[in-house]
Amino acid sequence: MYHYRLSEIKTGIDVPMESLQQIVAEGLGVNVKDIEHFEIRRKSIDSRKKPDVKFVYTFDFYSHKDLFKKKNSGKGSGKKTRKKGYAGSLIKIEDKSERIREPICGSERITGRPIIVGMGPCGIFAGLELARRGYAPIIIERGPAMNDRVHAVNNFNKEGFLNPEANLLYGEGGAGTFSDGKLATGIKDGLIRKVLKEFADAGAGDEIMYLAKPHVGTDVLRSVIVNLRKKIEELGGEVRFNTRLEALNIKDRELKSIETISNKGRVIIETNVLILAIGHSARDTFKIIKDAGLEMQQKPFSIGVRMEHPQALIDEAQYGKENAGKLPPAEYKISYKAKNGRGVYSFCMCPGGEVVVCTTKDGELCVNGMSNRKRDSGTANSGILCDVRTEDFEDDDVLAGVSFQEKYERLAFRNGGGRFKPPFCSMKDFLDEKSDKAIPVINSLPEFAVEAIREAVPEFAKKINGYDAPEAIVTATETRSSSPIRIIRNSSGESNIKGIYPAGEGAGYAGGITSASCDGIRAAWNIIERFANPNH
Repeated sequence: MYHYRLSEIKTGIDVPMESLQQIVAEGLGVNVKDIEHFEIRRKSIDSRKKPDVKFVYTFDFYSHKDLFKKKNSGKGSGKKTRKKGYAGSLIKIEDKSERIREPICGSERITGRPIIVGMGPCGIFAGLELARRGYAPIIIERGPAMNDRVHAVNNFNKEGFLNPEANLLYGEGGAGTFSDGKLATGIKDGLIRKVLKEFADAGAGDEIMYLAKPHVGTDVLRSVIVNLRKKIEELGGEVRFNTRLEALNIKDRELKSIETISNKGRVIIETNVLILAIGHSARDTFKIIKDAGLEMQQKPFSIGVRMEHPQALIDEAQYGKENAGKLPPAEYKISYKAKNGRGVYSFCMCPGGEVVVCTTKDGELCVNGMSNRKRDSGTANSGILCDVRTEDFEDDDVLAGVSFQEKYERLAFRNGGGRFKPPFCSMKDFLDEKSDKAIPVINSLPEFAVEAIREAVPEFAKKINGYDAPEAIVTATETRSSSPIRIIRNSSGESNIKGIYPAGEGAGYAGGITSASCDGIRAAWNIIERFANPNH
């Protein structure tokens, strides 16, 4: 059997997926029975030549026939084939190139059980890998399990009552649970399909395996996360909710134990293996890590606003008036370099979503975007962010970026009138430097960010018609697109303190659900390759 990959195949948007295998067979000049194990590997939308919008596919399949034999005696890997006017790139691939080297268990002894701090994507996937191989990890999560977390979030949305340990940022699944559930990533990692398959098997839907920009939606993601947690528990792992890391006990630059606090009181857990999968908003934990002597450094991040438009406006701009409504709600990705040298870019664009307030502390306010699986709210929103550099911080303290975030979150809280109502204004007022109505938004941002974003919007409107529509809504302030610190680790993923493995977004090594999940797997693999399986 020969394994092939056929890419850059374009079809009309009305062509049913059920007919794709027949179309491929006809294009290659073979019988449809000669194509076996046919799989859509990737599906994207090409809307560059509106209104002639196309779907673009990559397919994998097997065949007993050597489709390159007549042309180059079977040496066709990487060659292109065009038959019957049918354009596409066909390559013969070696299955071994698709494999990932699995870790081999080491020989050092684990004291107690490996501990994972944080139940976001990084912690979940680290836990899955360790549990699957018999290491019986303990995951501690400062927030509650999903049902209690959803209840706390609903109470916050209705009553404005913030639970500092159960909110849109803390709890089972991490911050990504209350987002769009995007699984697209800019990283190149052989583990991506492994991560997507795990999500699909947990109920995220098979289409995430091939869509160019897969997303789960916050409504579906909640059940997916619970299913992943149950798998960890079935494999011998343990999850302790409402349990916060309080201290790291270190001797001779080596981890000896950790101290946690919960409603059961303080507990000391002996261990010499710890994965820090803490997420980008565990600011008190950053201080614990700093005080424990882990090497850390300041890291650049971004600050900005959420911009909301009617989804129909974005659909028409991206697909053309003739195709709006025939395709999934449109997304966009835009960037601009302002005259002051700052980069401005869209972040976490949520088609058919809503802007939500997320914070972990009373008196502070930041915003994010969220959408359900169907993306059917009728409103598109995106973070429009400006880069923040370490020289913008007030001092050289490693946590100065945290202080920077807190400063503008406090301003946003006050400028919104308190009670977690974010400051907002119309696009017309935001762009008008003389408008008093924009003052609450403007005063919730650094001057350089206001200047750069104002300059960027008209440029964005040249790419997306109507982006500068006067009635569009601008909401402040988005501060938590990424971590403001990086915990230093070596090539084996270990910090300067032996036994501590920083990973994921909070440690400064990921940006999104998929990249954090991949980093969690690699953290687990680093542990597996060093330590012996306790059950063997």
